[in-house]
Amino acid sequence: MRAEELMPCVLITLLGLTLMESTHGQHMSDEPCSVQILVPGLKGEPGEKGEKGAPGRPGRLGPLGEMGVPCECTPLRKMIGEMDILVAQLSNEMKFIKTALPSPAAVAGIKETDSKVYLLVKEEKRYTDAEVYCQGRGGHLAMPKDEGANAAIAGYITEAGLSRVYIGINDIDREGHFTYVDRSPMSTFSKWREGEPNNAYRDEDCAEMMAAGDWTDVACHPTMYFVCEFDKDIV
Repeated sequence: MRAEELMPCVLITLLGLTLMESTHGQHMSDEPCSVQILVPGLKGEPGEKGEKGAPGRPGRLGPLGEMGVPCECTPLRKMIGEMDILVAQLSNEMKFIKTALPSPAAVAGIKETDSKVYLLVKEEKRYTDAEVYCQGRGGHLAMPKDEGANAAIAGYITEAGLSRVYIGINDIDREGHFTYVDRSPMSTFSKWREGEPNNAYRDEDCAEMMAAGDWTDVACHPTMYFVCEFDKDIV
């Protein structure tokens, strides 16, 4: 029996029961009415997602936290940054000294300009040997080509307690025509002491710098301390 056929039967049965109660046992129909139990069908496909509901009410505010301690971090960060730069610079200098010299005791510190690094070597050598030494480490004997470089080297000599050092100036190739040791011309700057160069005894083809910063020509064979010069970008 289909569901639509069952429904009238159920309604009639309910109606019949009601009439029985109202008539107090009047005659009822003996015609049976079949009843079937319906089993639920398969679950249908899920429906489309509904629209987002309205937001709920805000929750209660939590308790306030404890007052924090203000941090003065900016000055500390700046100080730490400056210290890092200084440590890196000192490390590079020590590495350079160890590479450039067999013994750091032979170095009277390092002097720098914007583009050059100067190393005063406290090992007495002849002029040509001193230049070979500097070249072997990537530089030359110091070649002061402006007042700033000259003053830096002169201050270096004074601080080391010396009176004179070899520098990279000579007229070995052509008498009376002084050039820098890398053969570049001396056309824009010189610091000769008054009366110099004088080629005394016809044997002064090299140059030295005095602690005051002035130059004199000297013989090339005496041994003397000297200053090496290095380009800053290769140190």
